[in-house]
Amino acid sequence: MPFTSAYLIVMNSGRAAGQVHQINVKPETAGAHGLPKHPVDRVALNHMGLVGDFNRWRHEEADDDPKMAVLLMPLETIQELNREGWPIRPGDIGENFTTIGIPYSSFAPGKRYRIGGAVVKITKACDPCSNLYVLPNIGKDKDIVKAMYQRRGWYASVEQEGEAARGDRIEELSSE
Repeated sequence: MPFTSAYLIVMNSGRAAGQVHQINVKPETAGAHGLPKHPVDRVALNHMGLVGDFNRWRHEEADDDPKMAVLLMPLETIQELNREGWPIRPGDIGENFTTIGIPYSSFAPGKRYRIGGAVVKITKACDPCSNLYVLPNIGKDKDIVKAMYQRRGWYASVEQEGEAARGDRIEELSSE
């Protein structure tokens, strides 16, 4: 279903709010990368991330860093990449939550968001890497890594475990 401009940023006490457009997971699969991820309707979040999701790089290279438990990516950024000719779909780049209504530039380290019954805290921007070459329709001949620079998504830690579902509101909370 194509995105329409009917979704807008909703301000609540000066803080941005949006919605979960899609939830994406990929179970551990021997020898496989953690992307693309596949949509699910509902998920539980714990301090290690989304239950049922496995990120090989985070597990093997980052020692399951809880500051990288969740990856968020705005649908609007995916659409921007599409307009530039990159055939990216929600879940392709490994994001756990494809968001809608909160611009990429509104996310920043230290910001906290309630997603359904869980609370996450943005920890850092995700740097693009050569794993993106495994995406369908990309290949090594295109410079997707350069195209995704400062647009790869945002890592977050899980501060409060809970459940989230497609369509849930994403509400910015006061920062610590």
